[in-house]
Amino acid sequence: MVDRTAASIVIGGNVSAADYALLIEMIASYDLRTEWEGEPFDPAQRAIGEALSLYDQYAAWGRFDRLESWCIDKGLPFVRWCGGYCSQWGSQRLVFTGEGEPCAYGADDEDELLIGREKVRELGSYEAIQAYFVAGDFPVPPLRVEGEISGAAP
Repeated sequence: MVDRTAASIVIGGNVSAADYALLIEMIASYDLRTEWEGEPFDPAQRAIGEALSLYDQYAAWGRFDRLESWCIDKGLPFVRWCGGYCSQWGSQRLVFTGEGEPCAYGADDEDELLIGREKVRELGSYEAIQAYFVAGDFPVPPLRVEGEISGAAP
């Protein structure tokens, strides 16, 4: 049996119409919702000009492995939060800016970043700690689909 916990993902960046169609299929395969315990994602209801926010109350291991890997391959920025699972892992936020490698941050059940004493020592200065929090609070840009007209559904 798989360990499951609540997880959310916010996706942004520029995507082709063909890749958006693949993204929609992947979202459906995870049965992601537009809000906690809400209705399944409906592409017609996506807010143009905003990042795409999706939720799952029972995500396997608190991750969306295929979706996250696909976003990384396509260079689509995202932030994923997951709740902790008793004695297995703590709540965390994973940030991918669209370049490089994703970076994991400790978080609480409200998706607020946390920092422990060891991390404070590692960072070494107040400025470095502030930069750590800024990086962890990465603002996901809007999801823009090629050929999409602002204000109209794709």
